[in-house]
Amino acid sequence: METKPTIPIEELTPRQIVAELDKYIVGQAKAKRAVAIALRNRYRRQNLPPELRDEVMPKNILMIGPTGVGKTEIARRLAALVKAPFIKVEATKFTEVGYVGRDVDSMVRDLVNVAVRMVEQEKMEEVRERAEARAIERIVEQMLRPRRRRSRQTVPPPLELLRQAFGIEAEEEAGEPEESAEADRRRLKRALTEQVRAGLRDDETIEIEVEEPVIPFLQVFSPQGIEEMGMDTDSFTNPFLPQSRSRRVVTVREARELLTRQEARKLIDRSSVIREAIQRAEQTGIIFLDEIDKIAGSRSQYGPDVSREGVQRDLLPIIEGSTVITKYGPVRTDHILFIAAGAFHMSKPSDLIPELQGRLPIRVELEPLTASDFVRILKEPRNALTKQYQQLLATEGVELEFTDDAIEEIARIAFEVNTRTENIGARRLHTVMEKLMEDISFEAPEHAGERIVIDVDYVRSKLSDIVKDVDLSRYIL
Repeated sequence: METKPTIPIEELTPRQIVAELDKYIVGQAKAKRAVAIALRNRYRRQNLPPELRDEVMPKNILMIGPTGVGKTEIARRLAALVKAPFIKVEATKFTEVGYVGRDVDSMVRDLVNVAVRMVEQEKMEEVRERAEARAIERIVEQMLRPRRRRSRQTVPPPLELLRQAFGIEAEEEAGEPEESAEADRRRLKRALTEQVRAGLRDDETIEIEVEEPVIPFLQVFSPQGIEEMGMDTDSFTNPFLPQSRSRRVVTVREARELLTRQEARKLIDRSSVIREAIQRAEQTGIIFLDEIDKIAGSRSQYGPDVSREGVQRDLLPIIEGSTVITKYGPVRTDHILFIAAGAFHMSKPSDLIPELQGRLPIRVELEPLTASDFVRILKEPRNALTKQYQQLLATEGVELEFTDDAIEEIARIAFEVNTRTENIGARRLHTVMEKLMEDISFEAPEHAGERIVIDVDYVRSKLSDIVKDVDLSRYIL
């Protein structure tokens, strides 16, 4: 899932950010406005004088609303829109210092890992054309390489046999036999290179040597518990670490992709990738801290909840701004945008410790979804469920159509089940749609070339009995 920005980030006004989010998320205008302003403020801060720039802190956000209303999706789409490093973590995974489990610093390390992979992919795309040319050259050299007999003696195949094997016609050229043979070989190599580049040899098999780093892991005993830290094993960064070389027989198509990636990694400067990744994580990173309501509430000194307040206190320096040591170097968290979210069914935001409340100054409440919202969710977004099923079945040659009254009935049923059982928001549409489409999906290969219309009668025939039986709907829907 990646949203490609249609407008450069410096030209994305808050109104345009909301418009982009509207393409995927229905409703929740307040939440969209809040994140749009927070994102725009980042661009404004970059244009401030250096002495004032560091004084402007990000306005972290606390989203309050039931599950399935779009909290995570808003943050995820926002990050994808501007290609910002993004991670989603659950507050319940962290433990207080002194307890076995993940420490809060790990979220920053995860964010930097995401940023490194993101920048590395971008740099590799920039040099892809050069890397692909080098990969094709390696493939051609392998095709023309002398073959070995069982006696391990190298036996170069005659040029005539190579020409016949690759379907390349010989050209007449006057001169010495050795010069003519060398010129003939160069022509053969050029012709074979053009064939590989044009994809004419994609289905042929070839044996190539693949470099695979041996990844050592170290178990580090720290006050926060035991962590496994993987070392950076790229050959151009750590040339003294072991590299595993294996020979594989693959198609030319697969060889082009494997070797292109290898060559691209050799062409990029790893140190600049790390520098840019750290800078991007510090200045544009977004951490979505979910289930924060689960660490709020009880301050009992007894029982399993004793470390809840401790987790909140561990979060304070990370959100306020501190330095976290990662395997790529120190990372400052001062300007990382934190978006916390929770349903707050059993607790309320004021149950968080006052210091943490102060680090989340922007509060936005998301509205529960109605039946009319479900109708819009099924029809309007670019990734609407109905459109997904239509595209999936189109691969089987089946044309699928949903009538308007069928969509309204699906929305009504999902809303009713949410009302009578647990309210899981828009996620209920997934279970309802999957049950509705079960028979069609199973029999789709047998209906290739047909057109299937799902109307209100079909929806009722498949779902009405389940909805009427509350006990059954609890298990199935």
